Amino acid sequence: MIKINARIIDISNLNEAKRHIANIGADVDGLAWLAPKAVHINILIENVSSYAANIIKQEMLGKGGDAAVHRGVVSCSIDKSNVLIMGTYNQYLKLIYKLKMQSGTLKLIAEEIQKVLEVYNVKKQLPFVCRNKKLPVGERTLVMGILNVTPDSFSDGGSYTSVERAVKKAREMCEAGADIIDVGGESTRPGHTPVDPFVEINRVLPVVEKLVSMIDVPISVDTSKAIVAEKVLAAGAHIINDVWGLQKDPAMADVVAKYGAGVILMHNSEQKKYNDLMGDIIRYLRESIDIAIKAGIDQRGIVIDPGIGFGKNLEQNLEVMNRLAELRTLNYPILLGTSRKSIIGDILELPVNERLEGTAATVTLGISKGVNIIRVHDVKEMVRVARMTDAMIKL
Repeated sequence: MIKINARIIDISNLNEAKRHIANIGADVDGLAWLAPKAVHINILIENVSSYAANIIKQEMLGKGGDAAVHRGVVSCSIDKSNVLIMGTYNQYLKLIYKLKMQSGTLKLIAEEIQKVLEVYNVKKQLPFVCRNKKLPVGERTLVMGILNVTPDSFSDGGSYTSVERAVKKAREMCEAGADIIDVGGESTRPGHTPVDPFVEINRVLPVVEKLVSMIDVPISVDTSKAIVAEKVLAAGAHIINDVWGLQKDPAMADVVAKYGAGVILMHNSEQKKYNDLMGDIIRYLRESIDIAIKAGIDQRGIVIDPGIGFGKNLEQNLEVMNRLAELRTLNYPILLGTSRKSIIGDILELPVNERLEGTAATVTLGISKGVNIIRVHDVKEMVRVARMTDAMIKL
C-alpha cells in the first residue's frame, strides 16, 4: 500500500526553492518561473499615502496576494498609513512591474520593493574593507575577539590593564581563530562612569601600537570619541567600533574617512521607548549609514550592529534577537554582540562567568538569522559554535 507522506517544506529564499523543485525532478527550464511562486515574503512600507496604499492593496489582491492597511485608508479618512504587503516573490515581481508604470510615489515604492527583494536573495556580500585589510564576509561567520583594557568592564574589567597581558591575550585569541581584535578603553556597561578621552587614549594606544606590529588580523578600537579614534588610527588601527553609530561625536565620521578605516555602526538610545522597535532601529542605522557615506567612508567598510543591551530592556533585547533577519534589508554586514551580557544573565539567572552556554545559544540564533560577525569573549568556543552553525545553515 502506498502511503501519502504530506509535510510542510520550509523555504525562505529563491535558492532553497530552486533546490527543492529540482529535487522533485521538474524541468530545469521551469526553475526560473516556478521558484518565485514558492517564496512568501512580507514587506512593510511606512508612511504611504492613502491613495497609494489603496492602489497597492488592490493590485496585490488582483495578483492573489494582499496588503494590510489602516482601517481609514478605504474611506481616505487618514492621510497616511503603513502598508504590510503579503505575497510570493512572483506576485511582487508583477506588482513592481505595474507600479513602475505609474509616476511619483508609486514608482518610488516599486523601486524600494525591488531593492529589498534583491537584498533578500543576496547569498554572498562584498569583502569588509578596512584600510589595507579585507575580510571575507558571507563565506563564513567572522569572529571578533573582545580585549578590554579597562578596570571596570562588566565582564573582564581589570584583567588586561597591562600592555603585556593585553598583547598576550590578543595573540591567544588570534591563535584560537579570531578574525578581528576589538580593543576597548572605556566600559559601556549600564551605569558606567564616562572616561576622559586622554585617559582612554593612555589605555588603548600602547596596546594598539604593539598589536599593529605583532598580529595580522585587523585591529578595531571600541570608542565613540573622535580624538581617541584619531590617535589609534594614526597608530595603525583598522576599524572604529562606535557604540553611537557616528551620532555622538560630529567629528567621528570625518576621522574614520580620513584614514580609510572601517566602521561599525551600532544602534543606541538613551531611552527605552520605541514606536516600532525594529523600525526605529533600522531608521537609526540608516541615518548612521548616511552620515558615513556623506563623510566619504567606503561603503565596503561599513558594518551594522543592532546594539543588544544598549537602550533596550530584556523584552526588547529578546525581540531584536528574534527579528535580526530584518536587518538584512540594509544590505550591510551585521555584527552581533551578546557575549556574557545581561540578556543571558537575566534569563538563566547566572553570573557573568557562567554565561558561555547562553552566549552560544544567542550566537547560533544570530547566525541563523543572517549575522555575519560575532563579537565574543570566549573565542575558541565561539569559533567552534560558528563553524558548526555555518555547516548547518549556509547551504
